Amino acid sequence: MSKCFQVGDLVLWNPSNAVAQLFFRMTEAMVPVAECPSGVGPDVGRDEYQIDPDTFAAFVDVLTARYLSTNHPILKSMIEGYLSTALVLVRRSGLDVPALDQPVTRASRDISLRDAFDPDADRQRLLSLAVSHAMAMPD
Repeated sequence: MSKCFQVGDLVLWNPSNAVAQLFFRMTEAMVPVAECPSGVGPDVGRDEYQIDPDTFAAFVDVLTARYLSTNHPILKSMIEGYLSTALVLVRRSGLDVPALDQPVTRASRDISLRDAFDPDADRQRLLSLAVSHAMAMPD
């Protein structure tokens, strides 16, 4: 069994049930981190999650900016796994994530004493992971 993440009739990803449910729950967990709506609707019994592409792209953009601007290695690690999958869905919906191309300013929250602030390396790592995830994500 599987569930689809889709925009209208366009299927962006068709993972197994457990993976789909985990991604949806992770999306819900990231809403307070991003402080904005995700654009991902719940499964209403049709084995599909509808995505509002503009809202989801904005949500992923905010999370990407937060990821790139923090020096906190644990926060980065926790957001990174989600983002590398979410970026694939944004791109498959035909949209982009502007934060990936914008200059980064170090955030003044979530500060770690172990300085791990390297937005250029983080950007490359995230993009590399997204490429790897895309190859493993049937649509």
